[in-house]
Amino acid sequence: MAKLTKYNIAICLSACTGGFSYGFGAGSLPTSLGQPGFYTYFNLEPTSLYTANVVSALSALFFFGCAVGSLGQCFLADRIGRRKSLGVGGLIALLGGALVAGSVAVPMLIVVRLLQGAGLGMLLALVPLYLTEVAPPRTRGFLTGLTTLSFGTGYIMCAWISLGCYHASNATLSWRLPLALGCVGPLALLFGVWFIPESPRFLVWKGQRERAWLILKRLHHDPRNASEADAKAEFTQIVRQVEVDKEDEPTFYKMFTKPSWRRRSVLVFFLLFAGQSTGVYGIGNFLPLILTSLGMTGDMPLVINAAQVTVGTIAVLASIILVDRFGRRTLFLIGFASLAVILLSEALLQWKYLGTDSKAGNAACVLFIFLFIIFFQCVDAPALVWAAEIFPTNLRAKGVSLAVFTFFAGAITFSTPAPVAFKNIGWRMFLIYFALMIISEIVVYFYICETKGLPVEEIGALFGDEVVAHLTSDGQGIIEDKQAAEQIEGQTVQAEGSAAQPLDKAWA
Repeated sequence: MAKLTKYNIAICLSACTGGFSYGFGAGSLPTSLGQPGFYTYFNLEPTSLYTANVVSALSALFFFGCAVGSLGQCFLADRIGRRKSLGVGGLIALLGGALVAGSVAVPMLIVVRLLQGAGLGMLLALVPLYLTEVAPPRTRGFLTGLTTLSFGTGYIMCAWISLGCYHASNATLSWRLPLALGCVGPLALLFGVWFIPESPRFLVWKGQRERAWLILKRLHHDPRNASEADAKAEFTQIVRQVEVDKEDEPTFYKMFTKPSWRRRSVLVFFLLFAGQSTGVYGIGNFLPLILTSLGMTGDMPLVINAAQVTVGTIAVLASIILVDRFGRRTLFLIGFASLAVILLSEALLQWKYLGTDSKAGNAACVLFIFLFIIFFQCVDAPALVWAAEIFPTNLRAKGVSLAVFTFFAGAITFSTPAPVAFKNIGWRMFLIYFALMIISEIVVYFYICETKGLPVEEIGALFGDEVVAHLTSDGQGIIEDKQAAEQIEGQTVQAEGSAAQPLDKAWA
């Protein structure tokens, strides 16, 4: 089986600056909502219904921009390639981030935040698409999961920088600096994209086999395997499977009319929407406001928010390490069941202690929010991994577009009403999330299949597609080729035996 090389790791980390860009850019504005200078500059009253509506609009239009960008990237990625598309997404995110940092009025902030969202949405779809197509089968979950780890790292840096900015003497700098630093990630990506290769699977699909072979050979370079048998076997499998897959025109319409593609599409739509139905953005984006309602003042909401993001990202690392060992489906089942228990507990605790002076009760509320973000990682990274690996090469860009679009559609659905909902019905929101987790657990149990360890060209068999070439268990050859060779050898032996029989009789 193909080994994970230093070169493979290096190009994956370079691509992950796109994920980091999304995390920092997405987290920059929510953390600015915890800065008093933000409200002063824009003449907003933090506790008013008008402010809650402004915050909702900022969140909704940002995610709308992300959704549009995630859909648009598939046409670009299929036309000019995964690598160049990363550069285009980085450029749009950079422009949008610069304009957000320079906003002077609420309407301007809302419009340019949408533009920034379009670029970041493209990147969040392109990164797992690219990582899936360059990763070896045995470590694909970990490498594709780096998407989630990278944007979690962006969230961490943004959260702690914002905490430091809270104490800045310049009130405008306290909220504007984190927004400006959102340009660093896209700049790093635009530099790094010059040094990463195009996806070999994309090149095979476009008929550039020689170039694809050179890239794949370098990805698999292992001095201990001079024959390059693993690279040759994977290249053979890719070429044969892509030739079969090319017979179907990859369109969004066909994604929902061809049975095997429709099953994938519906399950991806469910899985990514279910991840958002946990309320993660509704809770996370407005955590400073929730903590304030629990009686915390000063910089304490920002401290807790930064700590929660840090713990969550550490949990992402654990999740992507475990996903190739225990499987995607197992983590889903653990995650949704655990989240149901945690959300119900949070609802009951807030029902009992919200608005009281009980330090123990409020501390318990915060504890369960931390447990929530830890167990959420059983769902978050594995869902993006699963969605990126189950589609054939010619449909993968559109499949990932559908997944990330659903991710943002779910984010809009559950984060837009969150400020007003938490203000009006409070702890009852957690009961809604709890009920949705029960439904998600049932659907996963009956319909989500396991994909760990399988080459992406062989996953189609799980959904009823024809797979024309299977790798041997050691990854050094093609099973069908060995079977054909054995069959020819057997026929040769049989023919030689038949030819020898008259001679034996003559001697007798």
